[in-house]
Amino acid sequence: MTTRTLAVVAAAVAVILLACSGLTQLFGGGAAAGDCGGTAGPSRSFAGTTTGLSRSISSGPLGSWTREQVGNADIIVAVGVGLKIPVRGQVIAVATAMQESSLINLTGGDRDSIGLFQQRPSQRWGTPAQLHDPQYAATKFYTKLLSITGWQTMPLTRAAQAVQVSAYPDAYAKWEPDAAHLVAALTGGDPAGLGCTVVISALGWTNPAPGAEVGSGFRTVDRPGHDGVDLIEDKGKPIHAAAAGMVSRVRCDAVDVRTGSDWGCDRDGNPDLTSGCGWYVDIDHAGGIVTRYCHQLVRPYVQVGQQVNTGDIIGLSGSSGHSSGPHLHYEVHLHTDHGAESAIDPVVYMRSVGAPLG
Repeated sequence: MTTRTLAVVAAAVAVILLACSGLTQLFGGGAAAGDCGGTAGPSRSFAGTTTGLSRSISSGPLGSWTREQVGNADIIVAVGVGLKIPVRGQVIAVATAMQESSLINLTGGDRDSIGLFQQRPSQRWGTPAQLHDPQYAATKFYTKLLSITGWQTMPLTRAAQAVQVSAYPDAYAKWEPDAAHLVAALTGGDPAGLGCTVVISALGWTNPAPGAEVGSGFRTVDRPGHDGVDLIEDKGKPIHAAAAGMVSRVRCDAVDVRTGSDWGCDRDGNPDLTSGCGWYVDIDHAGGIVTRYCHQLVRPYVQVGQQVNTGDIIGLSGSSGHSSGPHLHYEVHLHTDHGAESAIDPVVYMRSVGAPLG
């Protein structure tokens, strides 16, 4: 086989289907294709010493989360079910434990912190023995969560921080997709369907919102100033970096057009009352290409100067800024000046790099 033939074959092989890229990113990285469906472990039962709950739990690994980690998440979810906590609350609890302990029932931590939630006896969460009991710890977390007015409509990071009072309040947000998918799997969702849709082309690009429908187009007759394309999807869906690069902007851009004052990005915008991109991210790529990702649900998960890989999760779809409903407004620019004059049609460009939208 000639060198030229080998190069052609290599390029073809480079069109990688990351069968579990959703799991690779959402479940901590490194998941092999075979992990996409998860592996159900032996069934076990527990009787909740705190809630009186008894249920059967399947605690096999999911993605890169181990049997132990999934089992602990399952206990958190089971306690939530027993206390009639909405799914949103279960996601908040699991995301919090992911950040605090990586879903490992730790015997110690910072100062006198213990267990899945790193709760502290000195702050009257309970005795060390109680806090090392996952059911007790989860019950205490939910009890505090329920005491917070409006927790159901708060961004996850605010709700978690209101319970935990952490020194790193923004850290919880990055676990929201992981927690949502894990809770879905543990409450009857199909692990085989968890985000197995990210495809990287031979040129190193991917659709930033796999499966999303293409809505309003680039600089249409009705919207000549629309410098991108709208990808319609439900609130809270992961947004992926379209290609490798460096994050050059992370901003909140939402202005009340009536007063010129800040509207804020931690709430939905309005198509008539709000201008701006909401929470958004710019990524600079090789060759002077820039991609922009607007209307994110919460503060993006990346920071200025951070290097990202193709398919990395950078945030969640939402409706902040000038928006009439959940979607990702996606732009492609030919120059790193980020100006509107450099914008090109994302549909045409993404097709040219082997990562068509829609």
